[in-house]
Amino acid sequence: MYEAEEMKFKSNQHIREVLEVARQLIILADQGDLDSMDDGCPLLNGIIRDCAYKIRAQAEREREIHKEKGIWDTGENTKK
Repeated sequence: MYEAEEMKFKSNQHIREVLEVARQLIILADQGDLDSMDDGCPLLNGIIRDCAYKIRAQAEREREIHKEKGIWDTGENTKK
């Protein structure tokens, strides 16, 4: 039983980390747009943002699946 609980924790933690990476990518793209000095930078930032939204959407879908299965926890009182 302990191993199953540990795997659930790792899987949920992985989804949380993916969501955080996606959030950071969106912030990076937004900042890149503000700092852009040529025409190539907005294109790069748009690609970064597009990928981040796709990553986030898939992670959110997976989180919902975990919730439906009853294996999602709130993340409170869990180690990182």
